[in-house]
Amino acid sequence: MRPTVWLTSYPKSGNTWFRALLSNLDPARAEPAAINALDSTDSIASSRGRFDNHMLIESGLLTFDEIDDLRPALYRYLAADSYEGPFDPETLYPVRFVKTHDGYTHTRHGEPIMGGAAAAAGALLFVRDPRDVAASLANYQNFTIDEAIAMMADPSFCFCAHPRVLTNQLRQRLLGWGGYAASWLDQRDVPVHLVRYEEMHAAPLPTLRAALCFAGWSIDDATIERAFAFAAIDELQRQEADTGFGEAPQTEHGKTRFFRRGVAGGWRDELTRAQVKRIEQDHAAMMERLGYAPAIKEDFEHVDQQAG
Repeated sequence: MRPTVWLTSYPKSGNTWFRALLSNLDPARAEPAAINALDSTDSIASSRGRFDNHMLIESGLLTFDEIDDLRPALYRYLAADSYEGPFDPETLYPVRFVKTHDGYTHTRHGEPIMGGAAAAAGALLFVRDPRDVAASLANYQNFTIDEAIAMMADPSFCFCAHPRVLTNQLRQRLLGWGGYAASWLDQRDVPVHLVRYEEMHAAPLPTLRAALCFAGWSIDDATIERAFAFAAIDELQRQEADTGFGEAPQTEHGKTRFFRRGVAGGWRDELTRAQVKRIEQDHAAMMERLGYAPAIKEDFEHVDQQAG
């Protein structure tokens, strides 16, 4: 049986990039994996279609809380079925990776919505400097940066929670940027390995190797290095320009870019001094916990130059 490992992150923190890296780990691959055919992960945990197909009930007939009551059983069932998902058991993927943007929350009866220890062997938690998340999230949500900053500070904000709109995903409680990370780091049901977006840039090989080792997958350095080359941001951007990307945000003017900049520290070029201070005030405790230092004089000088 292949172990299940959650790929969990607050939105715009590197989850999709990691999935692209996984898809490029096939040692026999001669060219980059197509971004619209990332075969490295099972469908997102909040998939409404998967819920309906396995629970044999139309989720549109249920309330959000009633759906959440059933989700733990679904995830335990999928984890127990070693042949569940898009992979043939003979392929190179020894781990069942599943993406999620759900914070680690509980049902109204106190049961972990993600199913607890019986639903996964562990979780890779991707985190990114919230100052960088803000600009990327604004693009994804078609928000202003100020609106994205407010969303990140709102512990009640959820994806797919409109009472009159039936989306293709179930409700996902995000808990705010800091609350999301705390919910996964502080739970004791499954072990968590932290993956910082910035370390994926600064030290790609050891960062990915450590994440794979945590998941129980040993792979050689040459294959990892090639995966990073095949999943470089310019390659992902090139593919999105040529073919579009199915996960790109849809706005009234059409789809916007998903693979936008893919850099660490880009907030210095995109935020105002007031926006930086607001984010740092909103998330001071978690930023310190995760090693994101407050802006210093030189940072603000750069921010002010860009604003001017």
